[in-house]
Order: sequence, then C-alpha cells, then structure tokens
Amino acid sequence: MKVGVPKEIKNNEFRVGLVPASVNELVNNGHEVCVETKAGTGIGMLDDAYQAAGAQILPDAKSVFEQAEMIVKVKEPQAVERAMLSAEHTLFTYLHLAPDAPQTAELVKCGATCIAYETVTDRNGHLPLLAPMSEVAGRLSIQAGAWCLEKAHGGSGVLLGGVPGVEPAKVIIIGGGTVGFNATQMAVGMGASVTVLDRNIDVLRHFDAVFAGRVQTVYSNAHAIETHLEDADLVIGGVLIPGAAAPKLVTQAHLGRMRKGSVLVDVAIDQGGCFETSHATTHEDPIYMVDDIVHYCVANMPGAVPRTSTFALNNATLPFALALANKGAKQALLQDPHLLQGLNVHRGMVTYQDVARDLGYDYVPAAKALETH
Repeated sequence: MKVGVPKEIKNNEFRVGLVPASVNELVNNGHEVCVETKAGTGIGMLDDAYQAAGAQILPDAKSVFEQAEMIVKVKEPQAVERAMLSAEHTLFTYLHLAPDAPQTAELVKCGATCIAYETVTDRNGHLPLLAPMSEVAGRLSIQAGAWCLEKAHGGSGVLLGGVPGVEPAKVIIIGGGTVGFNATQMAVGMGASVTVLDRNIDVLRHFDAVFAGRVQTVYSNAHAIETHLEDADLVIGGVLIPGAAAPKLVTQAHLGRMRKGSVLVDVAIDQGGCFETSHATTHEDPIYMVDDIVHYCVANMPGAVPRTSTFALNNATLPFALALANKGAKQALLQDPHLLQGLNVHRGMVTYQDVARDLGYDYVPAAKALETH
C-alpha cells in the first residue's frame, strides 16, 4: 500500500503522523511511504531521517494526497486537505466529528474511508489511541491552569502548591478517566488541594486507593459540581462520551458563583467542550475571559509538547496502521471489531452512531457499510 504523511497545518500543530521508525516498519512490511517535506521538523525529525527510513520526500501536500492510498495524520483534516480527499483514500487520524458539522459534511461528500483514532477500542472497552493524548493533555492541563492562575494572565494570583503558612490552590477535576487521573497526578505532585468528581463509584474507589487519602473523591451530580465550584481556584473538565459531543456540566450561571480570577481548563474542547462558555482557542491565543473567569480551551493541547506527543501517539497507532496497510482497509476493519469501532465515515455513509445522532445523519452500521461498498 502507498501510505502518505502530510505536514500538519492546524494552528501551532507540530506533531506528525509517522516518525521515521514507524515509516521503517511500514517499509519493511513491503509498503511505500511518502512524506511531505519538513513534516517532522517540529519534533526534530528532518527529511534525511525519513529518507534513511525508506520514505520518499514529496514537495507538498497535494503530491502526498495524489500518490497515497492511506493518509496518516494527527489532527482532523483542514478544509484545504479535505478538498484533496477522494473515495480512493483511507484517512487515519483524529476526527472529533460530533461537534464539527462542516468537516463531517465534507468527509461524507468526498466518499473517503475515515477512521478516527478517538473511537478505536480495545478488548476492555477502552480507547487505546485516545489514551496517550489524554495522558498528555491531562498533565498539561495542570501546567496550563497554574500559568492561567498567575495575575498577569487574568488569574487570581494563587500559587498552585501554596507555601508553608499559605494554603494551596483548590483544584476541582470533573471526570475520573485518563485525563482526570493524569491531571490528578500532576496536581497532587505540585501540592494542590484536589477534589475529583465522577459518577462511577469504582473509579472513585480507585482514586481513593491510589492517592491514599491525598485526594477528596465526590460523586458527581449537578449539586456537587455547583457546590465545589464556589471555592475552586482551578477547574479541569475531562468528561468524555466516546465519539459524542461532550455534556455541558458547567453553565454560564455557575460562573457567577465562582471567585473572580478562577480558571477553567476544558480538555474536552475537541468534542465541543464540557463548559457552556467554552469555545476552541489556539496555542497562539489560548485564553479568554467570561464573567471574570479565565478560560483555557486549546483544541490541540498535546501539540504544545509535540515531540513527546508524537512518539506516544505512534506507539499506539502503529499496529493499527500496519494492519490497515497489510490487509487493506476493508479486510482489516472487518477482521478487527475494535478497529471497526474507529470507522466514522465510509463512502458517504456515517458509520458511528453518536456522530449520526448528534449531526442528524442516517446511521449505517460500519460492517454493513463495508459489505455494501
């Protein structure tokens, strides 16, 4: 199979779909890999390294899309990239379609086979291709929140860990999944006072056991969220419903009950955000204020540390990329029910139920869509 890796063009996005070692694995399996020039520069991987791994270097994205059968990316294709997709392409990347009607419409129209990292599952029902970026984003959320709390950035001027004689910041983490767990590790490590809210009692038991009483665990409901927001310095939103738009758990009315200069970090912004007042921002312009509350809603948080993020992502995606290349997309998808869960759009059909529901498309089960076309 001919595999293509274009340079990422989303604002301040420096990750890359395949590192040279991953390219080498594909080449050793008999595949051709073409990489857009300077695709890996942002993580210190120059064209020479890709050539040494067996890749062909192409001058622009257009050349990559024209030559490749499978496109391996990191972020969702931007409008100019979507215009280069056709029914002959398999697209393997993060998509986050539920809150993005324009992207979904164009992917449906082009007829490509579009596999979303964020909905591929494993035998335990987890999301193995989302997990590494959730780990990075969870850890970054605390760094970003600490920065936002500084007075110069609109925050209340509270040091996350406090100092002897002065209490630390109060951090509220909504959602005890991968984001929440990694955010908790960082916040506890920095000396903050941490409360985790989740609706799964087993998750709360896990936090209680792992953090040995250093974290307060609270069953999440509307009243609990409202109560804990009142004295929060930093709130991390890490709630995920796989493939679907995130629920709005903090409303604008809640902001009026919070202290001025408190910070909201919405890690769920890729799926539309779990705060009512959230809208996507960029690393170039990451924050804004609503009712004197700082909002940090960068839609590609792991892009801030692209080298770490790229290697972590490749560790997870490479086995699936190899399967798709070795077997062909249709056979690989039909033989692996977990990879099949990643299929969101195929030949003009929406094949992920939550995306179809949220955006008003007819839902066609993935296996049926593949067997039809």
